[in-house]
Amino acid sequence: MDVSQITDYLYIASRVKEENIEDIRKLDPRLVISMILPTRPPKELEEPPISVLWLRTFDFPLFPIPVKTLNRGVESALPVIQHGHRVLVFCQAGRHRSVAMASCILISMGYSADEAMQLISQKREVANPYIWYIQKQIRNFATDWNKHHPEDVVT
Repeated sequence: MDVSQITDYLYIASRVKEENIEDIRKLDPRLVISMILPTRPPKELEEPPISVLWLRTFDFPLFPIPVKTLNRGVESALPVIQHGHRVLVFCQAGRHRSVAMASCILISMGYSADEAMQLISQKREVANPYIWYIQKQIRNFATDWNKHHPEDVVT
């Protein structure tokens, strides 16, 4: 399975399949966020203590990930991280959608958009947060988040 540890509390992976469930459990995430539209995450993944959030998104320039969807993922991930647990985000290849979500989680934790994208690029070789339509949504999220949560930045 293709998983990269970004921080102590945040992981990015390519598509999770049934045969990867035990490997995922060993990472001990409490929240798994799927960014894949057509494919439901494996049901076996949804056993406690793991919760699954399925955010149905496209990896296509004409259908950018809505900031509202990025907010939903961040709002779900923050309490998990604040309680000392881990979050795993995955998409088909672990290059764009999961990278966008992970960047937004880092932004909500106090990173700038540039710092978040740089860290993820360093920690995950296949990550490409700089492709224009992904970077644009990361920056849109950062602007929106900082506007609505200036006092809520966790360090």
